[in-house]
Amino acid sequence: MKSNKTALLFIFITVLVDVIGIGIILPIIPDLIMELTGEGTHMAVIYGMWLTTAFAGMQFLFSPVLGEFSDQYGRRPILLMALLGLSIDYLIHAWAPTITWLFLGRFLAGITGASFTVASAYIADVSTKENKAKNFGLIGAAFGLGFIIGPGIGGFFGDIDIRLPFYIAAGLTFANFVFGWFFVPESLAPENRRPINLSKMIPGVSLVSLRNYKGVLLLILAFFLANLAGQALPSTWSYYGIERYDWSPMEIGVSLMVVGLLVAIVQGFLVGVFVKRFGKRKAIIFGFLFWTIGMFLFALATEPWMLYVFLIPYAFGGIAGPTVQGVISNEVSEKEQGNLQGAITGLVSLTAIFGQLIFSPVFYYFIRPEGNIYFPGAPYVLASLLLLSAFVFALLAMKKMRRIDEPEMTR
Repeated sequence: MKSNKTALLFIFITVLVDVIGIGIILPIIPDLIMELTGEGTHMAVIYGMWLTTAFAGMQFLFSPVLGEFSDQYGRRPILLMALLGLSIDYLIHAWAPTITWLFLGRFLAGITGASFTVASAYIADVSTKENKAKNFGLIGAAFGLGFIIGPGIGGFFGDIDIRLPFYIAAGLTFANFVFGWFFVPESLAPENRRPINLSKMIPGVSLVSLRNYKGVLLLILAFFLANLAGQALPSTWSYYGIERYDWSPMEIGVSLMVVGLLVAIVQGFLVGVFVKRFGKRKAIIFGFLFWTIGMFLFALATEPWMLYVFLIPYAFGGIAGPTVQGVISNEVSEKEQGNLQGAITGLVSLTAIFGQLIFSPVFYYFIRPEGNIYFPGAPYVLASLLLLSAFVFALLAMKKMRRIDEPEMTR
């Protein structure tokens, strides 16, 4: 039990430092794009769309490959490779003389971006079926804390020099690599390893294999739609703040810090408490409801203070995500967790691709200078409809999984 807690602490810190590195660059990417291209906000969001699509596309293609490698060779070496690649990516961003170099960095980061896949598989290795939802919530908490610290650093130092935060991100990520090299133990026991299955290295194939598990496909569909809707925020948040509120990098950073704080509270503490007291079914139902309401209200936030208030129901909806992921994980054998988490990461990468190609153009369309209708909140209305659809599929899935809450009821 003590070794499991130590392992969870290790992986929590690993993900935390990784996310700090990502959070650092979010407040400054719009200004860097505009500096390199000479374009305004309405075109910067399109460049940002293609940069993120490049990253997500590579991650989608390579996540099942790295997931398979981790099932044979262990989680640790894949995790270390991902961290090293990400640190190099940040240096490329810091030195980039043209927008082309930013694309090169995003391609590299996408190929090596397996740290979250392996972290999820790592948690699955050291968790029981009863506490998987709570332990998966640690990743969400690490994301939340990372987005408290990272955007604050990015916003503050970005006001000093737009490229300085990239050097800080590279240093933190490399320090995380060194930490993992010396302190993070391997979680996958030799008896639970398996040979590489080449067919499962094809993107999307691992998802097809899940059709044999009752109810999982509907939950995966709900998970897919929820993550697709969630892409409305990373696709447009910084640009939305600049366009609607004339935010500086510092103000964008502060808003993302608040998002991170709320996510950390909800996923780090409320997920386990809510699931234990009310069960997984209610966690998923209430989570999707609050997700949908919060997302829709973003579109109506004409003042910054309104946006902050509406973040509360949206963040509370985060209790559904790790709960759904834990239920899906419980349907898959211990020897398939790397493949499963690789498939889930690939699925999330796919939503990042589709999300960018959907929400960024919608945002562009409703803010372009020659447009007839000005409505920067349009992407959030569309996202709330997708979340409502995800809620419906989650309800259908749970009808086929009547024993979903049995472990909690019998403890």
